[in-house]
Amino acid sequence: MEGPAFSTRAESLTNHRAGYDVIGMTNLGEARCAREAEIAYATAAMITDYDSWKTAEAHVTIEMVIAYLHRNAAAAQQIVVRTIPRIPLAPTWPCHSALKNAILTEKKFWPAAARRELGPLLAKYL
Repeated sequence: MEGPAFSTRAESLTNHRAGYDVIGMTNLGEARCAREAEIAYATAAMITDYDSWKTAEAHVTIEMVIAYLHRNAAAAQQIVVRTIPRIPLAPTWPCHSALKNAILTEKKFWPAAARRELGPLLAKYL
């Protein structure tokens, strides 16, 4: 869903009935931009609240969300500390060459303005 935003009860029930377990609110734009820039991208999704369809849980309050955010920040820091040393120095994932075959137009037909504007993204292909 587009976010960040809390779901209404109707949205929550619809998502629950559709079988969704997790609702992410910010990944689409970030993932798309990372792909276009040939940057490896991964999501660390963390819970801030149980959605309103789960009636056995207490109603979500801003204090609950903030408490979860603090716990999530600590967990995220530990994930980063453990993950950074495992990242290879040389970019070798397929996403690092995602644009290689993305443009079908022959280079000789690329307009000069497009070359200038897209230069930072296409430098290794120019």
